[in-house]
Amino acid sequence: MTAGLRTTAEPSPPEPVAADDRARVRRARRRRGWREALVFVALAAPNLALIVAFTYRPLILNVYYSTLDWTLGSDTARAVGFDNYVQFFSSSQAGDVFLTTALFTVATVVLSMGLGLLVALGLNRKVRGAGLAQATVFSPFVLSGVGVGLAWQYIFDPTVGALGAVLRGFGLDSPQWFNDETLSLVMVVLVYVWKNLGYAAVIYLAGLQSISSDVLEAAAIDGAGALRKFFKVVFPLLSPTTFFLMVTSLLNSLQAFDLIRAMTPLGRGTTTLIYDAYLRAFGGYNQAGYSAMLSTVLFVLLVVLTLVQLIVLERRVHYR
Repeated sequence: MTAGLRTTAEPSPPEPVAADDRARVRRARRRRGWREALVFVALAAPNLALIVAFTYRPLILNVYYSTLDWTLGSDTARAVGFDNYVQFFSSSQAGDVFLTTALFTVATVVLSMGLGLLVALGLNRKVRGAGLAQATVFSPFVLSGVGVGLAWQYIFDPTVGALGAVLRGFGLDSPQWFNDETLSLVMVVLVYVWKNLGYAAVIYLAGLQSISSDVLEAAAIDGAGALRKFFKVVFPLLSPTTFFLMVTSLLNSLQAFDLIRAMTPLGRGTTTLIYDAYLRAFGGYNQAGYSAMLSTVLFVLLVVLTLVQLIVLERRVHYR
């Protein structure tokens, strides 16, 4: 009766590990942990030292300089506490600087992202020459801001500029781009958007190409038209890309300097926070402490706006 039954031997319990074996394992793990820590320190220490020396140390020194009445090149400085801050925020100049900064930032971010999305939609097609078109659109972004500014300064020149010649060919007078403060700001915004349009277009194009074709085909089967498909399917799926572009574009616009310096050296109508900081230190005012205060205000503004975007706007991002 039991001939067909198969019996299996019960596994023997593992032999207890000796105390010295456990101690040896612990020592080996401890040595491995120390080796990994030393490797990390050896690899990260040079980068950390450079960040501390060239980022955090200047930042701390800038905050300190903002409390001084100091001129560049002078061996002496007078501590004034928060007088520079009080002088700036209690003056009418603060409102003008913040307004110019806000107008420039909002206009450049909205236009570059909006037009970049439209260009990306046009480039997201399998046609001959698409690669050349993408390179052409992106190429202004990698050009020097000073070179772009000087070239466009010649184009906008009312007397010898190419734009003025075209307008005079139609019997029109060229606007005084450099004398009218409003037109100066419009001019710089247009050139900045032209230069940075390719960056937004390429990032949006990458986002469009990452959308699954199955999703678009399903929307088409459900009867969604082109506009409905874009606003109900494509644009929500691009929310991570839009959020990334909004953060980076906002930071870049607030720190835009080279283009403004090249096109409007006097800052007439284009005096943003960062450009006012430059003018105060190097533009004849001889107010290095005041310039450091403006730089500190700009840094705080950048941190606050970044935190607001990360805390408030990221909640509406749909990661797939």
